[in-house]
Amino acid sequence: MNPRKFSLTAGVFFLLIALGHLLRVAFGVSFVVGSNSVPMWASGIAVIVTGYLAYAGFRLAGKLPPGA
Repeated sequence: MNPRKFSLTAGVFFLLIALGHLLRVAFGVSFVVGSNSVPMWASGIAVIVTGYLAYAGFRLAGKLPPGA
């Protein structure tokens, strides 16, 4: 896999994760790991972090030449 395809794939992957967390916050869905409930603010932070990683992946994919 070349670097451009990898960056684009990573961007899509992180965008999907960010959208999932954003939907969790928007609809107020509870999330439990074992017997511990994950707080809503954790998804807020996850939206910011994964959203930035998606942006960075798309930006890098756009800078690389098509054959790279």
